[in-house]
Amino acid sequence: MSRRVARLTVDSLAALPDEVRTCVAWELDPVERARAEREGTAAEEKAAWLSRVLLEWGSCGRVVWIDDAVAGVVVYAPPAFLPGTVVMPTAPVAEDAVQIASAFVAEEHAGGGLGRLLMQLAVKDVLQRGGYRAVECFGREPGVSPDADACCLPVEFLQRVGFRTARGHVRHPRLRLDLKSVVSWREEVELAWERLLGAVRPPVPAPVPRASSRGVSRETSRGASRVGRSAQPPSGDAWRSARRSAMRSTPVWWSESGSR
Repeated sequence: MSRRVARLTVDSLAALPDEVRTCVAWELDPVERARAEREGTAAEEKAAWLSRVLLEWGSCGRVVWIDDAVAGVVVYAPPAFLPGTVVMPTAPVAEDAVQIASAFVAEEHAGGGLGRLLMQLAVKDVLQRGGYRAVECFGREPGVSPDADACCLPVEFLQRVGFRTARGHVRHPRLRLDLKSVVSWREEVELAWERLLGAVRPPVPAPVPRASSRGVSRETSRGASRVGRSAQPPSGDAWRSARRSAMRSTPVWWSESGSR
């Protein structure tokens, strides 16, 4: 299976599910949103919005592809590009934060950690840009119908990946993830991706250096020479003198045959 992560572009937007491709809840102000939904031009408005953000701010989303099909997508941008948030009871998003506009995981990949990976990909991009202190998102409390608030992510999910409540509400709290608390995510994204795809490899053992005659130090050579010299048999006179001394110190009950 082919698996890859790509930046969100106008071309890849056409391959996204309708609920993502036509969602302009944050991208347009309430008046423009109502007009686009009434006239059926939400997809065109989303493409125009994406073109503008790519031109003025840069990449604003990541798409996970598995077997040439979209498995997940996350879209994010500074609050200035998301005027639709003015209708939220816990608005506005902080000026030092980037807002998660939407996130989607295909049903066949739900529960496999793809949602967490998408958040990590977004946070990693914001960290690399610099100039921002947090990522924020509008949540959906349990009991609120996802059909009515499809662009709001479940509060339980956001809390599991590290968001905390910045401003509470019975339906749509605003949650915040401080970037200083997730610096290690930059190193964990690759591992999370491998875990998701079941491609974790065992650590490669460090190579054992091969012995080489050129690699032996002079000190080691001198030490080996000393050991070699000490292991040589003594001369004849020295050997006989040592034998007589040993015989004098040997107990009387011991003989060379090993018996008394």
